[in-house]
Amino acid sequence: MAVASPEQYLADLNPAQREAVLATEGPLLVIAGAGSGKTRVLTYRVAHLINAVGAKPNEILAITFTNKAAGEMRERLQRLLGRSGRGLWILTFHAACGRILRREAQRLGYRSNFTIYDQADQIRLVKQCLEELERDPKRFTPRGIHNQISHAKDRLIQPEEYANQVQSFYDQTVADVYQLYQRRLFASNAVDFDDLLMLTVDVLERFPEAREKWQKAFRYILVDEYQDTNHAQYRLLQLLAEQHGNVGAVGDPDQSIFAFRGADINNILDFERDFPGTRTIALEQNYRSTNSILEGANAVIANNRERKPKELWSELGDGDPVRVVEVEDEHAEARFVAAGIASLVEEGFSGDEIAVFYRTNAQSRVLEDVLVRQGVPYQVIGGPRFYERAEIKDAIAYLQAIDNPYDAVSLQRIANKPRRGIGDSSLARLQTWADAQGRSLWEATEFAEEAGVGAAPLRAVQQFRTLMQSLQSGALELPVSELVERTLERSGYLEGLEGKAASRTCRSSSASRVSTRRTPRSRRCPTSCRRSRSIQIRTRCAARRASSP
Repeated sequence: MAVASPEQYLADLNPAQREAVLATEGPLLVIAGAGSGKTRVLTYRVAHLINAVGAKPNEILAITFTNKAAGEMRERLQRLLGRSGRGLWILTFHAACGRILRREAQRLGYRSNFTIYDQADQIRLVKQCLEELERDPKRFTPRGIHNQISHAKDRLIQPEEYANQVQSFYDQTVADVYQLYQRRLFASNAVDFDDLLMLTVDVLERFPEAREKWQKAFRYILVDEYQDTNHAQYRLLQLLAEQHGNVGAVGDPDQSIFAFRGADINNILDFERDFPGTRTIALEQNYRSTNSILEGANAVIANNRERKPKELWSELGDGDPVRVVEVEDEHAEARFVAAGIASLVEEGFSGDEIAVFYRTNAQSRVLEDVLVRQGVPYQVIGGPRFYERAEIKDAIAYLQAIDNPYDAVSLQRIANKPRRGIGDSSLARLQTWADAQGRSLWEATEFAEEAGVGAAPLRAVQQFRTLMQSLQSGALELPVSELVERTLERSGYLEGLEGKAASRTCRSSSASRVSTRRTPRSRRCPTSCRRSRSIQIRTRCAARRASSP
């Protein structure tokens, strides 16, 4: 693959974009309006640092906010740089911190193979903590408590500091759960998403040699969507950029909408103060919209009190005038949308050429109701994500427990999946014994009789422990896909799914003898073999993704 020369890619940029790409040394703030080519600027800036400045790929850290954005940037750079771009850190904040923390975890007492709990696991653990503290989960909802803990971590507030700030019984409950929650995570050699940031900052602040190592490693740092950073992310960038000072931030205060998730707009408003000598460049040429739309947008955002000045414009002409429609309520809005669809269909457009975007999922119900009433066929794009499906989470929990048997949440999830006679009361006795002995839940399974587990569940616990030990044996030598298949077969998980599917098929057959109505093909129960094949396909897909870099 031919590597693009600086003359080639610089010719593709407008003057402001080119200025931003060439300003390689010192702090840089790029105020990028919507549709102004910020991804191109970030991509070409990385290419220029390697091709013209002589930076090594592994000396560049490029932070994006989504995996999709990181993947897009990686693909563009591959086209620009070819093999010379290998080794670049183009990652989200959490992925970058995960990499750093894997190498520094032992400084904080963690093992490098720590488990990262997803949101469902985090909320489940919070619920367990509430129950252990004898607080009513209906009064103190696990999700609400977890949100408070998450906001505290965004602000780098540790459990001890949080406990000193309580002002109500609810705050005290959050403080108590927070402390127990962190102890449980640590005992399980596990972290949550917020810990990835907070613990990485903790390492860099507490251990000068680690801070110096990572400051030296990243000679250039680029950050996208800087207006959406929270305090933990801001502090991380401060620490990493302290030595070289070559930090380039791209963002727009007018597009800051994530304050409810902890984003602090002051991070971008105060950038010049926090990084003295900052060069500020505004990208104002828009490549996406016509001037009529941009003039309307400029007029609206001009009313923002805290912003960086910029005026968007376009070479795409004036275009159609902007229309503003005011309706009485969401039902009138839905009727307006349905009428618009009907009008387009009458003009000759087909249904698959029409899309309706809405801001929140709550708007979907009213829209669907009106479309159904008016006989408009539609398809809602969405549904359960692949990794949120129960069988996929079960398979991943098995893999996590094989890799990190101290992961209590994963062990609790799979201990009785498929059903093997290990109930909640048995798990509670094991956890109580483990707490009293200062041991992990996994270690407690070796001493189930001492923990007070009854005779029947005792045999089940012993068999489960033997199963996990056999799965752990040689796991590192197997490809992930083979390990998944071996795990699902030896654990009896596939057989359990087939049994459930067969049971549903039998119930469906029994019902058909009574009912004279023919069951539509789309609603017939799947056969056990089809269900078995489905779970194998899904878990193989999960395995391939887990084994990819």
